[in-house]
Amino acid sequence: MLQFCDVALPVPLDRVFTYKIGEAAEPPAIGCRVIVPFRNEKLTGIVTRIHQEPPPVEAKPILAVLDGAPLLAPDLMELAAWISSYYLAPLGEVFRSMLPLMAEVKHQILYRIADKGREVLYASANQGSSRHSRKSAEDQDVEYDVLNYLEAGQAERVSKLRTATGATLDLLRSMLRKKWLLRETSAVQRDARRTIRYAVLLHDVRIPKLNANQQCLLAELAGAGGEMPVAELRRLDLPDSTLGSLVRRGLVRLEERPADFHLAMQPMGSALVHTLNPAQQAAFKAIAASIGSGVFKPTLLRGVTGSGKTAVYLAAMQTALDAGYSAILLVPEIGLTPAMAAQLYTAFGSEVALLHSALIPGERAEQWHRIRAGEARIVVGTRSAVFAPVTRLGLIVVDEEHDSSYKQEETPRYHARDVAVMRAKLDSSVVVLGSATPSLESWRNATTGKYALIEMAQRVADRPLPVVELVDMRKEFQETGQEQLFSRLLIEETQATLERGEQAIILLNRRGYSFVVLCRACGEKLQCENCAISLTYHRPHGATSLDDADPSPTGQRLQCHYCGYKRTVPKVCPDCESEHLHFLGAGSQQGEQRLQEIFPHARIGRMDRDTVRGRHDMERLLQRLHSGEINLLVGTQMIAKGHDIHGVTLVGVVGADFALGLPNFRAAERVFQLLTQVSGRAGRGELPGRVLVQTYHSDHYAIRLAAAHDFKAFAEKELQFRRWMHYPPFSVLANLIVQSPRLEEAAAWSSQLGQWFANTAFEGVRILGPATAPISRLKRIYRFHFVIKAEKRATLARTLRAALARAEVLKIPSRGLIVDVDAVNLM
Repeated sequence: MLQFCDVALPVPLDRVFTYKIGEAAEPPAIGCRVIVPFRNEKLTGIVTRIHQEPPPVEAKPILAVLDGAPLLAPDLMELAAWISSYYLAPLGEVFRSMLPLMAEVKHQILYRIADKGREVLYASANQGSSRHSRKSAEDQDVEYDVLNYLEAGQAERVSKLRTATGATLDLLRSMLRKKWLLRETSAVQRDARRTIRYAVLLHDVRIPKLNANQQCLLAELAGAGGEMPVAELRRLDLPDSTLGSLVRRGLVRLEERPADFHLAMQPMGSALVHTLNPAQQAAFKAIAASIGSGVFKPTLLRGVTGSGKTAVYLAAMQTALDAGYSAILLVPEIGLTPAMAAQLYTAFGSEVALLHSALIPGERAEQWHRIRAGEARIVVGTRSAVFAPVTRLGLIVVDEEHDSSYKQEETPRYHARDVAVMRAKLDSSVVVLGSATPSLESWRNATTGKYALIEMAQRVADRPLPVVELVDMRKEFQETGQEQLFSRLLIEETQATLERGEQAIILLNRRGYSFVVLCRACGEKLQCENCAISLTYHRPHGATSLDDADPSPTGQRLQCHYCGYKRTVPKVCPDCESEHLHFLGAGSQQGEQRLQEIFPHARIGRMDRDTVRGRHDMERLLQRLHSGEINLLVGTQMIAKGHDIHGVTLVGVVGADFALGLPNFRAAERVFQLLTQVSGRAGRGELPGRVLVQTYHSDHYAIRLAAAHDFKAFAEKELQFRRWMHYPPFSVLANLIVQSPRLEEAAAWSSQLGQWFANTAFEGVRILGPATAPISRLKRIYRFHFVIKAEKRATLARTLRAALARAEVLKIPSRGLIVDVDAVNLM
């Protein structure tokens, strides 16, 4: 009897698809990957069920089974199903996020002639080219060349088709739109293991007469112990044929060997300290007592900055390892991952694996398979590492659990912190959420007894928390009569810090040089072509004034930080042609230049997305900071993320309070967390620290309580506001976005859904909207949104599912709706 399998595919459809298992084929197991046909494509999916229930339409057969055994264990399959249900995400797209194995399947785009294309080709043979075509005669000739090339009916790769006919991608897309061609994809398994080719010197062979180049290469090999990577031999500036000649003559053998994975960064700062102080011991014992107990136990570890939470994590992970369990450590930023991994490598050696998006696909696949095979029982990485296929999971640690980076901003829109808690629950293991400034959701869970609460109120070695002083920039302006980026006090204290041979950090949480370019004649701002966002001005390296940016130095540009659009700086306003363009606002690039002017002898570095682009940029920058090569660092919020630099005694904060005006109910919480975290970079060594916060809102409770290091008072006040306004954690929330490339379409869809919401009674649900999203156009997509609040999680889920069903009735396509459950960003 025929067997069938249900397969979850990475498509935006909330369903699985049934395929036929061939009689001669070995049935795939649940959790295996298979290649299946889907429309004109070949897709890789995950088998979720095997059965003998034929579908209502004829089932297509699976094309290939990629795995002999399930890739995903039952607990991860269950976790995927929970994510799909909780976040209303298609199951196939959840699996795509869980499996970083794209390198193991090769996808190709193919083109085939369609019936209409064949008709056009035959008609042209009888009648010649169409006189009604808008294309040039040359383009028409290329079109017919393409049709002739494909006439036999075979499907051809894009690269081969373009080489043979000279067709451009635009021309091929045009032929697709006219239905002259069909587009297909192929998928085949490939070996993604990274290898290095070695040249190995053969011994006990008679050496014939050699020319000078061959003798040089053999001498190099002999001096290197008889073997070298071929890539290194290529640097000898010898002809490529030299090595080939030695191979043919039997003097050298070529071997393919697995490439090693290296942690580029070594632990910086002080060596790892394994002796825990009393507060750390108490925290460690509370966590260790639950490891291996087979009881799910979520714990919130609230420790002030510099209290030694990392040492507690390491001790707990060692306990898990000793008991035969595995552990996962999540960090919010890729930049923190290598440093943490290096510390773990020092402690646990080759048991450590690294998982984050900056690894190339082959490296990610290698690390994933090491973990699955049990070769690495300690995993460190960013949010996707929560899916690591560890064996016998005993502990998950979520460091800086409050950080918004744990929320994925594309489907599936999961929150890694909450997924970590659910995974620990499914595995009956321990999860520790650590932070100096916990999210209010986690704090309320802890204070109401849902989570265990551990507090570490003192820094290690009884070091004092930094003294925080507020600088009222309103008074600064009244006294100086000038709008200055840096206050007099911050300049004086920075000068004194540098003269004492200490280090300083200045937070300026905006990228670029100026974040608004305004025409003083007509008042228009220069905006992105694709987004309703002002373009940010980035200066050329080495320019000393705004005039230098116009017209020629390389590197000057206006850039959108959302879609990446770039353009040159215009000489006149595009709207009114006035020459009076004004650059407003200061970003980290301008901060770096101003500091260089004020402190010409300082060794200044900058940390933002423009200077930290690649995987190793952060490592190099932090190495320079730890070594003292940099004594003054300016940057965006990246500098606040958990860095432990003992030489920093002064932190300056510039312009962080602008975020209080953002349309987000979490604005005050974000500002409090940012100020507390960046303040924690000061005074982590032997010398005490000081923090200067420049603000126009010195009386705001988030600013005042951050300066006083009083998290509990802030949480109490903010939770009171949340309770009054029915915001999380006193309700559950989702952001429903309606979007379309056409404004009238997006507006119509949102209006139709709004009318349906208004006419449908949902008990215990509050619906705000429809309203234009704060960013009304993003990447050429117009956006409207609803903010939906409910008293209970089940009520919210029912409301959202009903809205999606209504959208299907209204014929709103799936691409026109985004459901963001537990939304962190409401922009």
